[in-house]
Amino acid sequence: MSESSSESRDRTPVPDPDVCVVGSGVAGALAAYSLSKGGHEVVILEAGPRFDRESRRQRMEAAIRPEVGFEEVWDVGGARDRYASSGDVYYRLNRTRVKGIGGTSLHWLGMATRFHEKDFEMNSRYGLASDWPIGYDDLRPYYARAERELGVAGADDNPFGPPREQEYPMDAFPPSYSDSLFAAACEELGITMHTIPQARNSEPYDDRTQCLGFSTCIPVCPSGAKYSADIHVRKAEAEGARVVDRAPVQRLVHDDEGAHVEAAVYATPDGERHRQTADRFVLACGAVEIPRLLLLSASETYPDGLANTSGAVGRYFMDHPIVRVEGVLDEPTNQNPIGFYTSETHQFYDHEEPTPGSIKLAFENIDPVSGTTRALRGGDRDTREDMFDPLVGDKWGDEALEEMRADTPNRRVGMIANPELLPREGNAVTLDLSRTDGFGNPVPDVSWSLGSHARETMAYAREIQRDIMDELGAEITFESDFDSPRPASHKMGTTRMGTDPAESVVRPTLRTHDVRNLYVASGSVFVTGGATHPTLTIAALALKAADHVDESL
Repeated sequence: MSESSSESRDRTPVPDPDVCVVGSGVAGALAAYSLSKGGHEVVILEAGPRFDRESRRQRMEAAIRPEVGFEEVWDVGGARDRYASSGDVYYRLNRTRVKGIGGTSLHWLGMATRFHEKDFEMNSRYGLASDWPIGYDDLRPYYARAERELGVAGADDNPFGPPREQEYPMDAFPPSYSDSLFAAACEELGITMHTIPQARNSEPYDDRTQCLGFSTCIPVCPSGAKYSADIHVRKAEAEGARVVDRAPVQRLVHDDEGAHVEAAVYATPDGERHRQTADRFVLACGAVEIPRLLLLSASETYPDGLANTSGAVGRYFMDHPIVRVEGVLDEPTNQNPIGFYTSETHQFYDHEEPTPGSIKLAFENIDPVSGTTRALRGGDRDTREDMFDPLVGDKWGDEALEEMRADTPNRRVGMIANPELLPREGNAVTLDLSRTDGFGNPVPDVSWSLGSHARETMAYAREIQRDIMDELGAEITFESDFDSPRPASHKMGTTRMGTDPAESVVRPTLRTHDVRNLYVASGSVFVTGGATHPTLTIAALALKAADHVDESL
């Protein structure tokens, strides 16, 4: 289902470009486009294929089939994508990533919220974690640029949000009917709801259609109304950038002194290895693959990994544990599920005391379980998502059919919360030397555990959810497990930003402390993770990094 199935594509290096960008997700695509538009010669190296946009309808049809796994939709898995997980909570890495032109933005939900001012000042405000070396005001103009580039639909109706400088590019999506049910309950409880900014077209924008409501936003938007980074990869190519797909970088090679990177060594499907030289290198392949690449690039000068004299490469990995609740009402919600959320509240985001931490609470437009899936589960409503689903249903035949009919129309409601997770040094991406990928390299080992701050915040979020469900009159049918929460796919940390070279990997300019021509544009540079979606902040930092690279050339 990809254009890159042919082995004949030219994957030879570009002779001495200005910039080599490793990775083509949101960060890599925006950095490459910004630098190409600025007149620089840019090459992008991407580990995965260039997916044919025409295949998205086919991928959507595959995604709704119960026998197709989540990872299969974007061809994730196999020797290329082996990994390990050694933390207290098993981290299903392959469920949260895509390798290919566009990266993980090909299957993200599309929420595009800004961090709050407090997220940059956790130590000075609460004595927790560390402050960022930059503040909200430093990123404010880049947030505005990122909203224009991605195309964000929103409204200035969040009384708890950070200050803004201009309107959103598009109007917000209207609240769903189930949002109105929640709104009545929240009003009784003194909770204020507001719309969600999202990189999804509420009207035609940037030569892309408005949202057509396929409701399969995760894992694929077949219409292209939801932003994905392949858009800016194509824009970068239009400005002269060269893209080399299926070219996983194996290591970075530096000069004799270790002062600058000379080349990125990458593999190709024909078994060849190539050296891509450049004046500047930008790592934009995410908070797992960036530290892995730096660790794989260890040398006599950098025995613990390239740019790792601080020992911080791979450390302080973060992702939000999802706190979810579902229930049923005595009345129908009368909604046509659209696959994404339209309302949330940040009322519990900013706080005076250190704990509990920030919470972002979203109100779900619950998709009813499909008839096919219900039939395979023997009429069972519960979504266990395991291999035994077809075997353990409660009812079969006419009995199952009658229950399925009785469950129409949809009466389900739900909420999802992102609790604040503080960086912990032991949460890390390291190399598992006992396992190798298809190229013979040690695989990444993701260690993810929850501390007391996260657990206290999760418990607080659950109390709020239960209060709302009780006021709504809903019978709770499911609550997520605190001991084994699902990560939100918000990978952050591992090459943190700072002014002290002994404790951080990159400077406020996103250039590494140790290597003068190596920059990092990724969620990996986050110092703390807040409680909201990181993508818009990643985009803003990528634009900032591109400006600093441009200034250095």
